[in-house]
Amino acid sequence: MSNILFAVLVLGGLGLLLGALLAVASKVFHVDVDERVLAVEDCLSGANCGACGYAGCAAYASAVVSSGAPVNKCAPGGREAAAKIASIMGVDHDEAERFVAFVRCSGGEKAMIKYNYNGIRDCAMAAASISGGPRSCSAGCIGYGNCVEACLFDAIHIVDGVAKVDHDKCCGCMRCAEACPKNLIVKVPFHAVGTIACNNTDKGGITRKVCEAGCLGCKLCEKNCPNNAVHVEDNISVKDFSKCQKCGICAEKCPRKLIFFPTDIA
Repeated sequence: MSNILFAVLVLGGLGLLLGALLAVASKVFHVDVDERVLAVEDCLSGANCGACGYAGCAAYASAVVSSGAPVNKCAPGGREAAAKIASIMGVDHDEAERFVAFVRCSGGEKAMIKYNYNGIRDCAMAAASISGGPRSCSAGCIGYGNCVEACLFDAIHIVDGVAKVDHDKCCGCMRCAEACPKNLIVKVPFHAVGTIACNNTDKGGITRKVCEAGCLGCKLCEKNCPNNAVHVEDNISVKDFSKCQKCGICAEKCPRKLIFFPTDIA
């Protein structure tokens, strides 16, 4: 019995000693946290998507307070979050232009199949297989949905064999782009006009053989643009959004109907 009592006393004493040490350590190593950091973090989406350029919401909030990072970097939070953060920090904020993801492919089921792929339905694995995937267009969307799995906002889905972005839901974090082994997904202005949904740089004759929707490099968009905003480079149409006046002529003239408003894709 005495041995049991002794053991209890020893354990109790150790508990008290360790508790005292922890209390002292908490005082010695205490770091004051600026309350504004917590307030800013409360304004953020909590998605930790990385669209702001920082490791997560906490890192961004800390950067706003300690380093003067811009208050409008939270894409999911948008203008509302920026306004709240600006109020906390006592600064004005410029309304940043909204950007969204765009998939440079319209192929999907319109692209020819060159062999039956029986492996794991994973874009990266299929891209590493024979000739970069089962479809004849080596530059097109594989359609197995790595981008869909990467998206935190349910903003991208596979439709008719090709990834398409719902721009009303997209926050522009570009996690989908990081997941795409074909580098098909780019960031464009939300209100951009004339986004070209093709990434194939083969000559038109070759493209015709592999995809019913691929850019032929015909230059009709370039020849008809009144603002010199669209050109054919490496057999594919490229848009300069800074020159585009949103007239829509390029979209009308495209024989394959590849040129879209981003919201037309949703």
